[in-house]
Amino acid sequence: MIFSQDGFRQHEQLKQCAEKRILILDGAMGAMIQAYREPTLGEPLAESDFRGERFRDHPLPLKGCNDLLCLTAPHIVSEIHEAYLKAGVDIIETCSFNATALSLADYGLADFAYEISVASGRLARKAADAFTDKPRFVAGSLGPTAKSASIAPDLDDPAKRAVTWDELEAAYYDNARGLLDGGADIFIIETVFDTLNAKAAVFAVRRLSHERGCELPVIVSATVSDNGGRILSGQSVEAFCVSMLHANPLALGLNCSFGAEKLKPYVAALSAAAPCLVSAYPNAGFPNSQGVYEEGPESMADQLEAYMREGLVNIVGGCCGSTPAHIAAIAARAEKYVPRSVRASAQKTMLAGLDTVEFNPENALANNDGAASYRKEFNRLLKDGDYDGAVDLVRDAVEEGAALIDVYIDDTVPDAKSAVSCFLNLALQYPDIARLPVLLDSTRWEVTEAGLKCLQGKGLVNFANDKECEKAEVSRRLALVAAYGAVAV
Repeated sequence: MIFSQDGFRQHEQLKQCAEKRILILDGAMGAMIQAYREPTLGEPLAESDFRGERFRDHPLPLKGCNDLLCLTAPHIVSEIHEAYLKAGVDIIETCSFNATALSLADYGLADFAYEISVASGRLARKAADAFTDKPRFVAGSLGPTAKSASIAPDLDDPAKRAVTWDELEAAYYDNARGLLDGGADIFIIETVFDTLNAKAAVFAVRRLSHERGCELPVIVSATVSDNGGRILSGQSVEAFCVSMLHANPLALGLNCSFGAEKLKPYVAALSAAAPCLVSAYPNAGFPNSQGVYEEGPESMADQLEAYMREGLVNIVGGCCGSTPAHIAAIAARAEKYVPRSVRASAQKTMLAGLDTVEFNPENALANNDGAASYRKEFNRLLKDGDYDGAVDLVRDAVEEGAALIDVYIDDTVPDAKSAVSCFLNLALQYPDIARLPVLLDSTRWEVTEAGLKCLQGKGLVNFANDKECEKAEVSRRLALVAAYGAVAV
């Protein structure tokens, strides 16, 4: 991938800053907007503030569409950016967490996704450039959307999804394009509750980078949803890490989730696994019955100081409930500590489903009578449209000690693209199956690609059957396998 000169300089400057000190990320844009009071009357923001003159006659309610303020009340967003910059941040995030067409569609604003993203980038860029005491960077925020590509919204139809990979990738592409055109230095794919959504975002960012001849650093940050340390789609923190390393991230991290104290063991687990920078920006404690986050600045800074003291992080900040006062307290503590040392990447190849598995070629590509019999039966079941039977066959293999989920589809399966998607969406709803990585093996590339768009983990693709491809086409497909976050064998 080609770097533009400006992109290269920004990337290098950011890396140099991260080597010297713990970088400070800003706090919650949403909390500040909710707390904002109109200077003259002292009233909170009303529907009319979100509408402005331009959207005065819009048919749907717009209050709560924070990203729209970048167009209708940009001075509010700018004031918030300035407050965080004064608190000492190195990185400010754009007000674009919900600026994809998928999220804005809830307000009837899908067609404004690019424009809002550009405006959010420009506001943050202008605010950052006004502070010249040290380098200040703008992170283009790409939120998770409210839809999951891995989790079925209807238990009565477990093979169906609320959103597809292609829909996510297209939405993220316009979001990222706007942020880049607005002046972002970094992309931050955050509050990830489904790694497949994040992989689609990374794919979109890479497509944009190739088109523009530049590459911006990427931070990917997940949110832990339970006390077992898993994200909502079921992946462990370690599996999330393995599944996102193909993005060559500047940093992997955790945000939102719990307060800093309860999040710490999972940040420690990520810190032990990640061969890149690690970020952490938790909520300001837990919300009370009114939804207010009550942990104060000094208490939150105390908790995050333990992260720094133990060398767990390179980037720290705050999520829900955190304010400039919280960030200033955190920044003051960070001055006393050196950043986490980045560990070299392990030589072994790791794969992931919901959990991690070390890649063993002998186990992965077994060529014996049992494997041949399994494949023949699996293919027959898909040919007959018996997906439940195929799931049962896979479960039996897992119970017998299979190292991965072998998905073999030959030319006899009708509508094989639909078949592989339907099977994977159905099978990966079961944790006992989904914990393992997937091996995709098909004579048709379009079937393999359809399967890759269903895998939140890091799987395998067997290229042994691609005997008639031109060399250039094989190279293109291999590059795509990597871009989808899988390994070709």
